[in-house]
Amino acid sequence: MVKGVLFAQVTPAVLLLVTVAQGTMSNIEEFRQVVVRTPVEWQALWKEHDPQGAAPAVDFTQSMVVGVFLGSRPSAGFAVEITAVRAEGKGTVVEYVERRPPRDAFVAQVLTSPFHVVRLTRTAGAIEFRRLSP
Repeated sequence: MVKGVLFAQVTPAVLLLVTVAQGTMSNIEEFRQVVVRTPVEWQALWKEHDPQGAAPAVDFTQSMVVGVFLGSRPSAGFAVEITAVRAEGKGTVVEYVERRPPRDAFVAQVLTSPFHVVRLTRTAGAIEFRRLSP
């Protein structure tokens, strides 16, 4: 050990996230990762996602919204979950997991469009999405 030198491991800060909406039936039918920082962007996204519903309230002076939409899937049993949001360097990393039904599972033969949308503390840097293995 070298005297007078302090070694520290730097770990990314985990940010608090709150689920705004999660489910299997979105009107967004293509894969999409979204970052929403303004009320106008939020209203547009929500109208596309759920044309009949009102967008949940979000204070964009303090918060922002990120989401993952898997797009159209051929059956039930698919899901997506944002598992963590971390500050890394000058940016933010959104980690998510996509779940698929097992090959031998009996699932409803219905089209689904899984999604997960979360609110987190507003940041100004770039947002990177990372898909993790389940």
